[in-house]
Amino acid sequence: MPVFVAGLGAISGIGNNVAECLHSLQESRHGIAPMVYLQSEHRNRLPVAEVKLSNSELAQLTGLPVHISRTALLSLVAAKEAFLDAGLPSGFPCRKAFVSANSVGGMDKTENFFPAFAANHEAGHLREVIHHECGAISEIVAKELGVTDFVSTISTACSSSANAIFYGARLIKNDLADVVIAGGCDSLTKFTLNGFNTLMILDENPCQPFDENRRGLNLGEGAGYIVLVSEKIAGMLHRMPKAVLSGYANANDAYHQTASSPDGTGSFLAMTGALKMAGLHPEEIDYINLHGTGTQNNDIAEGTAIQRIFSNPYPLMSSTKSFTGHTLGACGGLEAVFSVLSLQHGIVFPNLRLETPMKELPFTPVTRFKSGISLQHVMSNSFGFGGNCSSLIFSKS
Repeated sequence: MPVFVAGLGAISGIGNNVAECLHSLQESRHGIAPMVYLQSEHRNRLPVAEVKLSNSELAQLTGLPVHISRTALLSLVAAKEAFLDAGLPSGFPCRKAFVSANSVGGMDKTENFFPAFAANHEAGHLREVIHHECGAISEIVAKELGVTDFVSTISTACSSSANAIFYGARLIKNDLADVVIAGGCDSLTKFTLNGFNTLMILDENPCQPFDENRRGLNLGEGAGYIVLVSEKIAGMLHRMPKAVLSGYANANDAYHQTASSPDGTGSFLAMTGALKMAGLHPEEIDYINLHGTGTQNNDIAEGTAIQRIFSNPYPLMSSTKSFTGHTLGACGGLEAVFSVLSLQHGIVFPNLRLETPMKELPFTPVTRFKSGISLQHVMSNSFGFGGNCSSLIFSKS
């Protein structure tokens, strides 16, 4: 049973909607800059890719109260855009599901609540902590979207929203849903920034994924969702589906809590599993949206796995985290949106700031924007902490 992509929604450091994100990608304009909204002692040292809207502006845009977590605000912007973009027939009775991912939940509000509360247990508003856990974010957004048939939350670190997408596909394939809004979101928090800083994998300059002299990653925030529909619903749309989700797989190498296995075992299993499901040979993949964080460990592990699977001529490939930073639980959703855009428009986005190719690898990611390319199959990689690795394949519909 085929699963079609009918709608796209995105918000990130390079744009407040899909059109703005696409324009930034085409213009090679990244969103990595000094912190504006996140209050951190590292604000003058560590650049991030923040969404360029305050919580008040996001609340006005969504209609949600300003005290709601920034994670939920970002989620609703992108999920609503995707749902409207799908152009579903008004009032058509169908089973709708919302499968959303995040890794920080409402932590942005919680971590601001506790300093005052610790000093005075009568201080602070409990409304800032009741949405702390990840599932609360999904429930808030599902209610706003009017989705009541099925709501679920996935939190598997950086592969979270890729897993949400193929979980959504499985709901459709098993006839448990007709329409699924799937993807993920995350906002920047001090806890996350400090944690990655402790691991010593943050770059003090804009990151350089797959560069020999890469120093680490930049954190980002945002949300990305796609609307998946069954074949029956796809036939009722007023426009052609944007793509088919033809393959997906998840694997866990269980090598280390925060590092990928040096030989890229999890990455290898995820990519080969997705290829097998799609019924494709490696040479049929035209473009790979790399996980490409810019850390020493990630890029060599992913590159090694690609070298094991593919051969010369290698697919075109690039890491769009050079634009958006690493958006954690949102990256699989955002990069799924970018992958479908690539497929739709016959374009490949550049891997910004790549100056010196990695000496261990026989291929080099694309460094300039390319257009007018015939693309049939695009792979999107999302590899998370704990070895939780996922790959998606989108194909022409």
